[in-house]
Amino acid sequence: MPMIVVGADTVAGESILAEVRQTEREVRVFVTDESKAHHLRSLGYKVATGDVSDDSHVEGAALHCFSAVLVAEAADDDRERSFADTAEQVMRGWARAVTSAGVQRVIWVTEREPPETPVPEVATVSPGDPALPTKVVALDEVSSFPRGEDYSTS
Repeated sequence: MPMIVVGADTVAGESILAEVRQTEREVRVFVTDESKAHHLRSLGYKVATGDVSDDSHVEGAALHCFSAVLVAEAADDDRERSFADTAEQVMRGWARAVTSAGVQRVIWVTEREPPETPVPEVATVSPGDPALPTKVVALDEVSSFPRGEDYSTS
């Protein structure tokens, strides 16, 4: 089942991709940085580029994905965001986007409380967790997990 990583051009996103690459699954990425997009395409990822605050674009990229990894750093770093003024607005847009796209499992990578995400399975992992990539892949591979569970250790 396809997975999308929104914010794959962040430190946390790149570490997740390095771990996911060792598995045999379709992985899509949503990034802002064109040079990173080119590099990720060369590695075989399906890449969507654009403004992370454009939830309609995120929705289109997530269409038919089973799971979404949403890296909050991309909502709050120095990249340009034209459709939202705050990280919270960006993250709420992502929650709307993945819900509308029919995503079944969302893994938030954030230190803050993620917005309400009305999909069947939602988990949170801290971006500072040394086991972040392993935890994300494990969460994506399990048959199901409790909604709203915090899988952080830090």
